[in-house]
Amino acid sequence: MKKKVVLAFSGGLDTSYCARYLSRDKDLDVYSVIIDTGGFSKKELSQIGDRARILGVTSHHVIDETSTFYHQCVRFLIYGNVLKHHVYPLSVSAERVFQAIAIARYARHIKADYIAHGSTGAGNDQVRFDIIFNIMVPDITILTPIRDQNLSRADEIAYLSDSGIEMDWQKALYSINKGLWGTTVGGKETLTTKSPLPDDAYPTPVTRKDPQELQIGFRHGELADINSRKFKSPVDAIRYLNELAGAYGIGRDIHLGDTIVGIKGRVGFEAPAPVLLIRAHQELEKCVLTKWQIYWKDQLANWYGMMLHEGQFLDPAMRDIETFLRNSQELVNGTVTLKLSAGHFDVMGIESPNNLMSEEFGTYGEKQTGWNGNDVKGYSRVQANPVRIFYAVNGFKEPYNL
Repeated sequence: MKKKVVLAFSGGLDTSYCARYLSRDKDLDVYSVIIDTGGFSKKELSQIGDRARILGVTSHHVIDETSTFYHQCVRFLIYGNVLKHHVYPLSVSAERVFQAIAIARYARHIKADYIAHGSTGAGNDQVRFDIIFNIMVPDITILTPIRDQNLSRADEIAYLSDSGIEMDWQKALYSINKGLWGTTVGGKETLTTKSPLPDDAYPTPVTRKDPQELQIGFRHGELADINSRKFKSPVDAIRYLNELAGAYGIGRDIHLGDTIVGIKGRVGFEAPAPVLLIRAHQELEKCVLTKWQIYWKDQLANWYGMMLHEGQFLDPAMRDIETFLRNSQELVNGTVTLKLSAGHFDVMGIESPNNLMSEEFGTYGEKQTGWNGNDVKGYSRVQANPVRIFYAVNGFKEPYNL
């Protein structure tokens, strides 16, 4: 009997090469599995399944992890307003972890001999997949044909063409990864820092320019409604928001940052719903949380995003941070009004029953109700004391005469 290999399959160039190579050249029974984290339509999943069979796999399986992905990860990214380097909403970073977890479970279920992925040797995904597999299925050997053979995209295209596999070569010029929490786009422009991606590289075309207002409601920090419309689940609401805002070209950007493997990396992305939700949620939190709640939440959320980005989702410290983030959202209730326009959006206003910006306690720059001028004089004098004493004791007349 042939040995079994479970292949994390997306239908793209890299995993198409792996499917063909492992079945034809390595003579393995390839069990291709696509993990849907919210980025595929039924038609696309069907087409990907057809491609897997053409490539010679023994079996093809679809696992829908979208709801799990939202409840165990996405909502915490919203709670924490997590943006890598203040720009990137961790679209692929987060999804790869959940894809790897589902792949590992499936490999264990069918008693696979090998587990494979199509990551290159120069990116982050190889580390994310390998870490999860080494934790969950350490007894199963990991195969990585692209990484091991150090293949370029041109090499892969040539191999598939020579073996009689036809693909849309033009589309293959860009590596596109779709998911609920955003779509990343990689191509020749992202290999250097000097050029933007062309408009046609982004999957969603810009079709709207007419401005419109949008109201996003939150309850306990979670997306509750859009323009007072309730949805069956937050996942449905996020999909609706992606479609609506994506038509304006909102959420398009390029992220340049540090990779897990120590080099700098650049990737384009479109993430309309994440960008809108994180900004709206953050503005609402400014109204309802205290200064120190916001400060400490920012510190922990930054660590949460960094660990998730580097594939460390299964570290128990992540569950501890999630407990803090969940607890911080109890009073994050209200509605944020945004104005969508071609290519950008603005925050128009915030309403909340828990708004700490209350006239009852004073209006900034206008009136005081909870204190008087003498209170501020005494407070300011006490606050100045430590530094005043430092300069006096050390004989410094001017602060910068050190």
